[in-house]
Amino acid sequence: MDFYAKTGPMALGSRLRRLSERLADQAAEIYKLYGNDLQPRWFPVFYILSEGEARSISDIADQIGHSHASVSQIVSEMEARGYVKEKKGGDGRKRFVQLTTKAKALDTNLKYQYADVGQAVETAMVETTYNLWKAIGEWEQLLDEKDMKSRVMEARNAREATRVRIVDYKPEHQTAFKDLNKRWITQYFKMEGLDFETLEHPQEYILDKGGHILIALLDDQPVGTVALIPEHDESAEAAKSMHLAKMAVAPEAQGRRIGWMLGVAAIERARQLKATKITLGSNTVLKAAVNLYYKLGFQKVTGPPSPYERCNIQMELWLK
Repeated sequence: MDFYAKTGPMALGSRLRRLSERLADQAAEIYKLYGNDLQPRWFPVFYILSEGEARSISDIADQIGHSHASVSQIVSEMEARGYVKEKKGGDGRKRFVQLTTKAKALDTNLKYQYADVGQAVETAMVETTYNLWKAIGEWEQLLDEKDMKSRVMEARNAREATRVRIVDYKPEHQTAFKDLNKRWITQYFKMEGLDFETLEHPQEYILDKGGHILIALLDDQPVGTVALIPEHDESAEAAKSMHLAKMAVAPEAQGRRIGWMLGVAAIERARQLKATKITLGSNTVLKAAVNLYYKLGFQKVTGPPSPYERCNIQMELWLK
């Protein structure tokens, strides 16, 4: 038990497997006690079939929550021992099985066994502080609502978020701003004239025009960027609009929700600047980016032609 004392709840799966194996070994001895040569792992399938009707493999799997392959293997083992037989007819695409006369002959002994085992388990539960059966049900419900991988990802994202800071652009970030954007542009498209101008001279083409650049730092190293550029037009509406551009996250830093953090920070900055709307242009080949924009609240629109050839989707977000 020292191992589980060291790991704590992190080893929940391993400890449950250990308990399951321990109970299975003892269940095998109990079957022998009642003169039955059934295997404990057969119990769910045997019990379902003991209700009398022939069942398909898929139906049994759904009933007991096992995989089709697992049930098929159990049925084959039981068939080899003479406890299960196939039933002809029905849907030819499905394999229907039922208990044999040999299996049904075990009925009396099994009734006593089920009663005694049930009583023994109830007694054991009375001796414990927590009702394991109810706790397992609660865990199954929790995992139905959100699986363990999703819960771990949330924990990881929360931890990783403490390592990320969103800061305002400084001149020393110019190389990172250029390189991060150049990497994703050249991976999918080609650099265009406006790319060179903006990335080589962000002060002139973004900041001096009233724009803002935000930098994501992971452990103080720049790994992401996003820019907000005022949209100047003759209309009063456009004068309150900001264009989101030059969003990039280093491939090695992806999976930490840095793009989401940059997007949220950019939206908040636009609100601080009293903007009423944020627009952006992208390309549908960038599925992860477009999905991110939708999650941030952007909607697809038809707008003026983009200065970038690669742009085939335009989106906007109205700020409240």
